[in-house]
Amino acid sequence: MVDTPRRQQIDDVASALFRDRGYAATSVRDIAHALHIQGPSLYAHVASKEDVLWSIVTRAADRFNAEVGPIAASEAPAPVKLREMIRAHVDVVTSAQRDAAVFLHEWRFLSDDRRTQMAARRDAYEALFRHAIAEGVAAGTFESVDPRLTAMAILSALNGIATWYSPEGPLSPAQIANQHADLFLRSLTCDPPRRPSA
Repeated sequence: MVDTPRRQQIDDVASALFRDRGYAATSVRDIAHALHIQGPSLYAHVASKEDVLWSIVTRAADRFNAEVGPIAASEAPAPVKLREMIRAHVDVVTSAQRDAAVFLHEWRFLSDDRRTQMAARRDAYEALFRHAIAEGVAAGTFESVDPRLTAMAILSALNGIATWYSPEGPLSPAQIANQHADLFLRSLTCDPPRRPSA
């Protein structure tokens, strides 16, 4: 069995600590202690605690984009596309729960330049949902909603899963995703479809 590289071990341990204690309340010594190494030894692998946070939030952002981006770029009808985007987002939140929680809540502790970069990535990701909703509105399959506000509402609900999901809970990730998708698609879908806008 191949050992996990030390750099990944650091990120994994720090991700758990940042999620449980918060970035500000976690020290480099805490991370080193959890890895059973001396604090100075950690600096052989990372330059700072913020570098670890940056690595974790970047890893999470990459995962969200890798899973949701191809669906958003597909030619599927808006209701199908949005449902699959919701399912993919929930899959990332539940399968990479610690990274997702850090990405969603601790990224604000990044330095100004990195925070600006990550804010741009987050907005571009949210835009995938805005565009899918706007497509449905334009096609007449969705009600005439504000795509920005609706995307924010959907993502706020989905991101909240990171704070309460438990693998030992009564619902599987797929069930959680399907119930959220059903809720939002029912509220958005026109019956009968509206005439598409010109």
